[in-house]
Amino acid sequence: QVQLVESGGGLVQAGGSLRLSCAASGRTFSNYAMGWFRQAPGKEREFVATISWSGGNTYYGGSVKGRFTISRDNAKNTVYLQMNSLKPEDTAVYYCAAGDLGPYGSSWYAHDYDYWGQGTQVTVSS
Repeated sequence: QVQLVESGGGLVQAGGSLRLSCAASGRTFSNYAMGWFRQAPGKEREFVATISWSGGNTYYGGSVKGRFTISRDNAKNTVYLQMNSLKPEDTAVYYCAAGDLGPYGSSWYAHDYDYWGQGTQVTVSS
């Protein structure tokens, strides 16, 4: 089992920045690819970003590419999502997820992830 706890969400004005953190405990964090997803009210869960357990491979959803950066610190069992130039349409609950996808694996499909956090709310005001 892997337990994931997100933090860092909040209210920010458009154009501002936030950094989300996801702390993992349980099984060896470094063996898992990590992903960030988000879900806005009335919408389906959307892929945001993913990073392989080695940290060498990262991918981003089209709506956040160039504005968000995913990173990880395996020594701290933590994955981060740096969000810059935030827009009102970025408002959502953000979830981190862990998946056993091999050393270079990563995925933008939610069903590939085995463990999920409880989510953290991000609200961007216009």
